[in-house]
Amino acid sequence: MESYNTLAECYDDFTEDVKYIKWADYLTSLFEKYGDGGEMREILDLACGTGSLSLILAERGYEVIGTDASEEMLAVAQEKAFELPENRPMFLCQRMEELDLYGTVDAAVSCLDSLNYLTDKESLETAFSRLKFFIRPGGIFIFDVNTHEKFSFLDGQSFIRENDDFFCAWTAEYDEEEKLCSFYYDIFRETEDGLWERSFEEHIERAHSRDEIKNALEKAEFELVAEFGELSDKAPEENEQRIFYVARRK
Repeated sequence: MESYNTLAECYDDFTEDVKYIKWADYLTSLFEKYGDGGEMREILDLACGTGSLSLILAERGYEVIGTDASEEMLAVAQEKAFELPENRPMFLCQRMEELDLYGTVDAAVSCLDSLNYLTDKESLETAFSRLKFFIRPGGIFIFDVNTHEKFSFLDGQSFIRENDDFFCAWTAEYDEEEKLCSFYYDIFRETEDGLWERSFEEHIERAHSRDEIKNALEKAEFELVAEFGELSDKAPEENEQRIFYVARRK
């Protein structure tokens, strides 16, 4: 089943705990630290989802292009963008492995474990190779991934999120041999006649190893320049559940 068909409508409600301002602050600090001296103005938000980060970066003066494979997620992003008086992001429906922009950008970001949705190392290499053509030499690529430790922690756990209009129960199962974590979402949504409609979605993420990420970057002519723990300026700890990578286009 395609991801985010139904979940897109309640995604923002169910990610209220994500501090997007803090994430944007962190990204801009990395732009400043690892920029090559050129102005970081045009930004690609790769797998942008409902565009929450795209909008914050646009409000800060960046020219933002957001791409995502889900039409439903982008519809929410576009609706939110209408609230901006100016400098609205451009949203394009594209898979990461099929990225095709009109020109180059100064930097690209991919956040909230979006790259884990590439479920084999070949897809990861393809996505990085596509990005190579649309980020200028010297430009930077910042992304985060969930780790093996994160998926191992989630394995077998169940969670519930709800508000007045939605109820979502989800569980996680991690196959350590295949490095694949399956998330099963049961979503109940109240209809206009007061009944509750049930939908089901399955999402799959893969734990990419550091070597796989480094090799994929090198094949796509990126240099890995830094690794950090979650929203941190320090190196990842041994059991880090989310790692940030900074790479530069050679």
